[in-house]
Amino acid sequence: MNRAGGSRARWTGKPVRVGVSGDAAINYRDALSWLYSLQRFGIKLGLENIERLLEECCSGVCVKRRAPGTSASTFKVIHVAGTNGKGSVCAMIDSICHAQGYRTGLFTSPHLVTFRERIRVSGDMISDDAVANGLTTIRNLVANWDPHPTFFEVVTALALKHFLDTKVEIVILETGLGGRLDATNAIQSDVSVITPIDFDHENWLGKTISEIAAEKAGIIKAGVPVISASQRPEAEEVIRARAAKCGAPTQFVTDPYDETPVALAGSHQRQNAALAIAALRAAKIDNDSSAIAQGLSSIEWPARFQRWDERTIIDGAHNPAAVRALAETWREMFGGQRATLVLAVLSDKDLRGICEALAPIASSVLLPKIRSERAAAPEELAKVLANVVPRLSCSITPSVDEALRLARAKPNLILITGSLHFAGEVIAHLRGQPAAFEECAQ
Repeated sequence: MNRAGGSRARWTGKPVRVGVSGDAAINYRDALSWLYSLQRFGIKLGLENIERLLEECCSGVCVKRRAPGTSASTFKVIHVAGTNGKGSVCAMIDSICHAQGYRTGLFTSPHLVTFRERIRVSGDMISDDAVANGLTTIRNLVANWDPHPTFFEVVTALALKHFLDTKVEIVILETGLGGRLDATNAIQSDVSVITPIDFDHENWLGKTISEIAAEKAGIIKAGVPVISASQRPEAEEVIRARAAKCGAPTQFVTDPYDETPVALAGSHQRQNAALAIAALRAAKIDNDSSAIAQGLSSIEWPARFQRWDERTIIDGAHNPAAVRALAETWREMFGGQRATLVLAVLSDKDLRGICEALAPIASSVLLPKIRSERAAAPEELAKVLANVVPRLSCSITPSVDEALRLARAKPNLILITGSLHFAGEVIAHLRGQPAAFEECAQ
């Protein structure tokens, strides 16, 4: 299954003209306009399109369906699926490898402020020119394809093309949605990593933990080692069964990493660190203790309990399990202090579950109207909060700027959370930069 997009750029509803082979290169803004126009194709199941795309524009990548004995990719591939912690684990692996001296390619989603965050080489975001040139090549290649590749298929191909062009040694791939039919699953990997599985995206992945786990465990491939976080019993059962069917050696990582400091706050991040280290070892990627220590202490991963200033925390938690981990981290860091909560959540999320997890650490709640068209209406969130905690003070604000102004006027610490899209909008606002959805409309 292929993700329809991360933070959304503004699209007028009219498809951008798709060029034919030989067209001149388009600039960064126009390239993104074309890319975001592909969201009209939505989410499509199946790997046929991405396999064809990779074979035609990324010949150095080993596509999974190729017959045994064909040459491997020109780099090692670490593939990460799961519900929560995928991005943090990917960032930790990347940081450790970079500290060890490897040239790395990191592919994650969604982005917060700029599209370029999704594709990094040794920590550096892909350049405007590389985005424009890569998308021009892909646009010309797929102009007459039917079915046309989706947004996420094109972004996946762009990332892998960039990694080939820049001659990376190790690629870390975060799944976009699910695993079994995610575009990233077309690539043969050297290790399959599964972070904790919980409820999210039920409309696509299934209504039970077992069904969701079956989609996530779809990244397990024949003979490829599996490194999994500690899971719910029903998820562990599915993972073990899939691994046994594939003859894939499996390790469940249950103990946290406690040897050196981890820059990301929270006990769950020490569990993620242990998972990242186990994945590197399973992939037979050399890393010594000093590289591990340096990588984990220097990692930067915005919107994961990010201290913006001495009073303000930004976190992209967007499902009940992630929000429970956020609340526990809040208690670890601040004890019994309660937050002025600035909250925005996407409409397809478990609004009640999120509100129930946040209510015990909130002194009051501000509900701004945000720019994402996928956001739940503040009035709807207010009704949910009123049902969960009737006596909790709750105010609707017309904008993020007004919500932040009111929050700063209160004496409490401030917690901004509910969505990575919202976190990105806030970070862009605080930096004085365009938000992600405005990027291709400048």
